[in-house]
Amino acid sequence: MRGFSKFLPVACLAVALAIPALAQAQKAGQPTPAAIASAKELLTLKHAGAMYANAVPSMVERTKNTLLQSNLNYQKDLNEVALVVAKSLAGREKEIGDGMAKVYASHFTEQELKDLVTFYKSTLGQKLITQEPKAIEESMKYMNQWAQQFADVVNGQFRAEMRKRGKEI
Repeated sequence: MRGFSKFLPVACLAVALAIPALAQAQKAGQPTPAAIASAKELLTLKHAGAMYANAVPSMVERTKNTLLQSNLNYQKDLNEVALVVAKSLAGREKEIGDGMAKVYASHFTEQELKDLVTFYKSTLGQKLITQEPKAIEESMKYMNQWAQQFADVVNGQFRAEMRKRGKEI
């Protein structure tokens, strides 16, 4: 018990010093570890990993193709090396997820991230995850159709105004 009583003031001091430091870190745009953890959970719920799942193989393939353009006689070697490089760098796409979590944690407070996690775990949040991509795709189609129709309106008005000036276009 005596050792514990010596440790208690030191522990209290450490906590007292850490709380303002954590608050300052979050204020300065440096997210707390708990905020980053919540952001990672949020991104997992939103299936964000699908956006960058093939980042490493894609980059390896792109680099190989670039090197092939000026080294056609090394095609066989570059194909073999691409497999070695892809294998040695496998998993590095996790860095993207970690970076995204830090970005989210710097834009949302720890509590906001926890609230978002709670929402995305809810029935409505799950529906949003499954239906939002479809809604966005349909919205984009609508916007493109609208833009095509509106372009005809704008073109018609240009032609009408030019006719008023005695110029047919």
